[in-house]
Amino acid sequence: MRLQFFFLIPLIVFSCASEKKPADLLVTNATIYTVDDAFNTVEAFVVKDGKILETGTEAQLTKNYDAREVFDAKGRTIVPGLIDAHAHLYNLGVTLQQVDLVGTKSYREALDRVVAFQQEKNVKFITGRGWDQNDWEIKEFPTKEMLDSLFPDTPVALTRIDGHALWVNSKALEMAGITASTKVSGGEVVLKEGEPSGILVDRPMYLVYNTMEGRTAEFNIQALKDAEEICFSYGLTTINEAGTTQAVIELIDSLQQRGEMELRVYAMIRSDSGTLDHFLNKGIVKTERLNVRSVKGVADGALGSRGAAMRAEYSDQPGLFGAMITTEKELKAMARRIADAGYQFNTHAIGDSANISVLRVYDEVLKDKSDPRWKVEHAQIVTPADFKYFSEKILPSVQPTHATSDMYWAEDRVGPDRIKGAYSFKTLLQQSGIIALGTDFPVERVNPMLTFYAAVARKDLEQYPEGGYRIQEGLSREETLRGMTIWAAYSNFEEEEKGSIEAGKFADFVLLDRDIMTVDEDSIPQTKVLSTFLNGKQVYTADE
Repeated sequence: MRLQFFFLIPLIVFSCASEKKPADLLVTNATIYTVDDAFNTVEAFVVKDGKILETGTEAQLTKNYDAREVFDAKGRTIVPGLIDAHAHLYNLGVTLQQVDLVGTKSYREALDRVVAFQQEKNVKFITGRGWDQNDWEIKEFPTKEMLDSLFPDTPVALTRIDGHALWVNSKALEMAGITASTKVSGGEVVLKEGEPSGILVDRPMYLVYNTMEGRTAEFNIQALKDAEEICFSYGLTTINEAGTTQAVIELIDSLQQRGEMELRVYAMIRSDSGTLDHFLNKGIVKTERLNVRSVKGVADGALGSRGAAMRAEYSDQPGLFGAMITTEKELKAMARRIADAGYQFNTHAIGDSANISVLRVYDEVLKDKSDPRWKVEHAQIVTPADFKYFSEKILPSVQPTHATSDMYWAEDRVGPDRIKGAYSFKTLLQQSGIIALGTDFPVERVNPMLTFYAAVARKDLEQYPEGGYRIQEGLSREETLRGMTIWAAYSNFEEEEKGSIEAGKFADFVLLDRDIMTVDEDSIPQTKVLSTFLNGKQVYTADE
């Protein structure tokens, strides 16, 4: 009897051990914000085949799972993989191959950077991006004279930071056939003393762009890979590509299929006829890493270049109202076609006139649609009475750093009354129940921690203004993290597969060097990403 008892012991032990389930990765010793419905925190989770199996305590998961690898977070904070709900991935990559004018503090500094770039690269057509006259001592549009002097025979085209104005020299104007009599609807050839000044606003910009030599496949691949590397370094695992071409989408898909690009992309197709026709006829395209089911519309221009369409004239330039790039009639025809194809419509709207046009169109077209989740991108200046149009069908997609970048001059543009409907994130959230948050890079910086800080504190990096800019429209930290994860995923129809750390979802997560939910508010911008994981695989690690 005693021999039989001892014989059974190893069988019992072996039986217990065999009950452990296999797993690829156990993540432990962390403060993990799951961003589930209850906004629970846990200390560990397990991953298999790129997806989360279970969350819980280290003791519980160690008992239940046999993981091939253990990742010790050393007490640090983990959040779901961050989703940038409005950005320009390909454009970011392109800017890395051009003159970088972001952060220039004067007209002279911008010119110096162009000269230094050309001395190093000696290109046939000088291109660049990032200047903003509002950051210069003289807050006026630059002109072509100095570019002509420095580069009389080389065309120069420098895009404003928001992508809605272009600073060019005479050679570029000549190549594009632009003269004082050139008229293009949806924009302006700015004149000075009866001649083109060297500034093009919105649609006329494309006359210059169309003269540039086509970019090679190698250029485009390098641009996408460079942009992906930067995104991973900031904890971004999904990018909403806000307006792109069939060629770029197909390149992204091919790189992903070959395993040469891992970043997830929610692609909004451009509304030009060729791209629109192709995808609306093709239908929704969905893989684990690519989702093509939306159209990017552009109602108006930008506030900084006074191209945003306003109901009343600009307060700082009487007689100017901005311009609709796409009229309400055109928006309506496009919206009906998009709705019939089962696609989502995401429309850029900055000015109060553009916003109400988009909202009226959405409201009419979506009356009989059950779950469209159409988005207003930016929703920047909204007449207070028009907030009522936002709902579970019409969602706001905003970029918090726009508020803290524009706050120095926005009220000058629109006056003290209209500013009351500007950058109103809390009001938009209350109306729709969710708000999707992004950066709009490369218009703003890629770093999503700046998004988090601007949404919560409503301050710039100088911690200005004290108390926050229109702080009543700030978001809580929980609302902000949801807006950068699960709400952004929801706005993309992807809430069942990403946006939170829950069983069955992709194991996309980020290790931070501090707890952004509890640290002193003004230290949030200094937060560093230590590791980024996608499908349970580490795609970025910082040198600590």
